[in-house]
Amino acid sequence: MLTGVTRRFLLPLGSVAALGLAVRVPAAAQTPRRTLVMISIDGLRPDYVLDADRHGLSIPTLRSLLRRGSYATGVRGVTPTVTYPSHTTLVTGVLPARHGILNNAVFDPLGKNQDGWYWYASDIRVPTLWDAAARAGIRTASVNWPVTVGAAITWDIPEFWRAGTDDDRKLLRALATPGLLPRLERELGPYPVSLDGSAAADAARARFAGRLLTSRRPGLLLLHLTALDHEEHNSGPFSAASLRTLEALDSVVDTLMRTAQRAGGGRTVVAVVSDHGFLPVSRELAVNVSLRQAGLLTFASDTARRPSDWRAAAWTAGGSVAIVARDTTDTVVRARVDSVVAALAADTADGVAAVVARDSLRALGGFPNAGWLLSLRAGYAAASRGAGALVAPSRSGGTHGYLPDVPEMRASFFITGPGVPAGRSLGEIDMRSVAPTLARLLAVRLAGAEGRDLLGD
Repeated sequence: MLTGVTRRFLLPLGSVAALGLAVRVPAAAQTPRRTLVMISIDGLRPDYVLDADRHGLSIPTLRSLLRRGSYATGVRGVTPTVTYPSHTTLVTGVLPARHGILNNAVFDPLGKNQDGWYWYASDIRVPTLWDAAARAGIRTASVNWPVTVGAAITWDIPEFWRAGTDDDRKLLRALATPGLLPRLERELGPYPVSLDGSAAADAARARFAGRLLTSRRPGLLLLHLTALDHEEHNSGPFSAASLRTLEALDSVVDTLMRTAQRAGGGRTVVAVVSDHGFLPVSRELAVNVSLRQAGLLTFASDTARRPSDWRAAAWTAGGSVAIVARDTTDTVVRARVDSVVAALAADTADGVAAVVARDSLRALGGFPNAGWLLSLRAGYAAASRGAGALVAPSRSGGTHGYLPDVPEMRASFFITGPGVPAGRSLGEIDMRSVAPTLARLLAVRLAGAEGRDLLGD
C-alpha cells in the first residue's frame, strides 16, 4: 500500500506531460505481442481437409482455414513418423537424432521400464518454443502435449499415463503445475486420463485449454488432441468412425479458436497441425521372432513374454522396425542380423518394403543407435512380441511410422491470424519449418532450428 507521503509525489500522466517530461512507453505496450495457439490433431492427414467433399466430411472450421490463412498441401515428417518424435520436431525445428526423442516408447529390450514412453522434457536436448518464449518473458501453457513432464512451461498439464485408471489423475495432479489441475477441475469437472482417446475427452481437454487462455492469458498455448489417432488405429483412416470423430473435433477446434480470439484481443495466431498420416493395416510382422530364432534374443521359457538377455533386438515404430545391437563391434552379431534382414526382405509375404542401412539411416536423422531399419509395406504393422508366428493378422485397423517419403504419412499444417497471408498454399513443406515459422510470429528466436520461416519474404 502507498503511504500518504508517497502519494503526494505521484502525478497523473497528463500532468507529467504538461511539465514537459518525457514519457517512455515500452515497445511491447505500443505493439502488443501476438498470442500463439498450436492445436495438434493427432493423425490428421491433409487430404481429410483438402478433399473433404470426396470423403463426405462436414468440417467447416478446418475447411475455412484454407481461405482464412495459409496451409501446406502436405508436411514431410521425421523418422519415425510417430507421435512423440514428430511433436518434438514441431516445437524444436530439428530431427529426432538431434532433439533426442527417438520413438514413442524408449528402447527397452528386456522390458524393465514397463512400456514407458518418452514422457520427460529433460530428454529433449535442444531449445523448444516454450524455452524461447520463457527467455522473452512470455508466459506459456500446455495441455496434453507430448514430452512435457517437468517442462519449463508456466501452466503445464502434461501427457502421461501408467495404468489408464482413475489413479492416473493423481499422477497428473502431481506432475502438472502445482495446484493447477485441482483449481481448474473445481470449475470444469474431472480432467480426462491421458489414455482416454475419445472425442469427449478431447473436448474436455480443449475446455481446460480455453480456460487457461481466458484466465491466465498465456502468450503461447499448446494442445494435443488424440481422438482421431485413437479411432484410426482402431478402425483405420477414413473409416466411418474416423470421419465422425474428425467432425466432432472440428467443433472442438471452432470453440477453442473463438475463445482464443477473444482472449487475445484480435491478435491471436492459430496453427492447426498434425504429427503424421495413416495407412490401413491387416497384417503384423514380429521381427523379434526371427531374432530369437537366430539366437540374438534369449527367453527364460517358451511362455515368457519378455527376453531375459539380448544381443540384438527390434525397436518397433508402427510401420517400421529398427534393429539395435548391444555391441556394435561384434561382427558375429552383425552377420547374424544381416542374415535375418536379408531373409525378411527376400520373402514378400513378410511385408518388408525397404531396408535402410546404417549410413542412410543417419542421413534420415532417426534411430541413431540402430544399425538397420526395416520400412514395411502398406498393410503391415510391426509387432514387438518375440513368440508366435512371424506374420499374423493385425490387432489394429491402421498405423503410421513408415518412412517419411511414403505419401500417406504426410502431416498437416494450417495457420491463420495477423501476419498470415489468406488463401495461400505453401505447397509441401518440411516439418522442421513449423517451429521457426511460429517462433517468428511469436517474435522470439529459436536457436538451432533447421527449418525456414514459411511466411517470410
